[in-house]
Amino acid sequence: MRLQDPQKPKARITLVHLYPREMSIYGDLGNTHVLATRLRRHGYGVDLVDHHPGQKLPAGAHLVVGGGGQDSGQARVEADLEDNGPLLAALARDGVPMLMICGMYQLFGHDFTTVDGRRLPGLGILDVTTRGNTKRMVGPVALQTPFGDVVGYENHSGSTVLGPDQEPFGQVVAGFGNNGDDGTEGAVKGHVYGTYLHGPALPANPAFADALIKAAVDRVVSRGFEPEELDDTFADQARKRQVARLTAVRRRGLRERLLRR
Repeated sequence: MRLQDPQKPKARITLVHLYPREMSIYGDLGNTHVLATRLRRHGYGVDLVDHHPGQKLPAGAHLVVGGGGQDSGQARVEADLEDNGPLLAALARDGVPMLMICGMYQLFGHDFTTVDGRRLPGLGILDVTTRGNTKRMVGPVALQTPFGDVVGYENHSGSTVLGPDQEPFGQVVAGFGNNGDDGTEGAVKGHVYGTYLHGPALPANPAFADALIKAAVDRVVSRGFEPEELDDTFADQARKRQVARLTAVRRRGLRERLLRR
């Protein structure tokens, strides 16, 4: 589907949304909207492709997005993901930026074992493993990342552990993150990002959105990404407010725990 584009786009970018019906139930479709909108505002044309199970994945994808879903949704895309796994892995090695949220983050790891013991194999693009448990990790999140403060909302029962050399996406300032224990959130390898941040993740974090866009455009255009000046005032205010509120709540909680000792 071709969206409304600038009259003379600097270049055309193919944006692929993996499994929008099965794996986009927590507002993650908003990430696709943000990327497409910001691409157009930066002066680039966008070809948006919704990839559904049984379809052929575009080999010329420039930017790939996937969202969260229930265990049943992950099971429904398992066969298609296995079929397209070699192409997705090749695109990842070639530097195609990808953002995988929650359930798709888990499936980009080695495997996800559900709470009832069923193992869903992953692609192994990210060196992470996930196990389901009865405890849900729910609430607002603030992270420190290479893109500055990043905020979002998590809602997952999967507990993810990073491999020994796997870099996290960020360090938890407030929230649970990958597992509620080690202070890490998400994972990144090259330009592939996995994270539990819903909300969706990108509207309040434009610097991160533009980093994904830059990685895509740099592969397409020899002169590289040429950004326009965009007004991100509201997004910046929302992010700063959430960071300040969560930091204050965390400090108050730490102080109360110290006083009870």
